[in-house]
Amino acid sequence: MNNQAAGAVGAGLTPRELAALRENLEEQRRFRLDQLRGFSRAPGGTRTAARTEVDTRLTASARMVLADVEDALERMDRGRYGVCLRCDRPVPLHLLEIVPQARYCAPCRQAREAGR
Repeated sequence: MNNQAAGAVGAGLTPRELAALRENLEEQRRFRLDQLRGFSRAPGGTRTAARTEVDTRLTASARMVLADVEDALERMDRGRYGVCLRCDRPVPLHLLEIVPQARYCAPCRQAREAGR
């Protein structure tokens, strides 16, 4: 069994679920790339400091989400998608459907947020 199949089985994901999640991630990647291209083409001119700060923060946020999405696609290619990076337990499908780039199961995410 190859790594991709092992990861899908280890995460409890069917090939159909995995394909749907991949399409969602690829759609998000296209959206973020388009968004970043739009930010780079935004007219300069007489922009206020506040507008420049907002654009800078939006660009940084889009880059961060894009990196998370690309990381999730890489985990998918390696067969590690849907497996918690902290405890190796499966990340539940309902969580992946909401946040397809999720790296952690709910208990581990909560523990990380609490600083433990």
